[in-house]
Amino acid sequence: MSAHVLDIVLSVNGDAVHERVDARKTLVDFLRDDLGLTGSHVGCEHGVCGACTVRVNGEIVRGCLMLAAQCDGAKIETIEGVSDSGAVADLQDAFEKRNALQCGFCTPGMILTAQELLTNGGATDRDTIREHISGNYCRCTGYHAIVDAIEAIAQTRGNK
Repeated sequence: MSAHVLDIVLSVNGDAVHERVDARKTLVDFLRDDLGLTGSHVGCEHGVCGACTVRVNGEIVRGCLMLAAQCDGAKIETIEGVSDSGAVADLQDAFEKRNALQCGFCTPGMILTAQELLTNGGATDRDTIREHISGNYCRCTGYHAIVDAIEAIAQTRGNK
């Protein structure tokens, strides 16, 4: 039995993409394997760890739980896109200065999740930050430095 292949058209980091994909290919595998965008990582493959976080039509999603074929007509943003645009430069700088990244595996998903909170006017209190990033696992930092970095940028950006 042959695999079903579909044609999809989407925008990835502002670039038009026309590709043929296996109907069963996940979005994160498509981004990594077909487009070479390896910033989003494959972790648990069950949507639990947040390593595969990307933005689809402005909303963060787990790239391991979404099929590439579901993204036909969608606007996809990866850590590479938001990083290249400078949209998360302050967060990246804060993560570095506060040692909020160690191995870096969770960092792309963590930054996209933090950016969502900050863009949507999220509060600067630590409990709100912790709650918002709770779907992103970090096995290295213990989260304190990550929360410090996000809190600092929230205050700098004037989030209340």
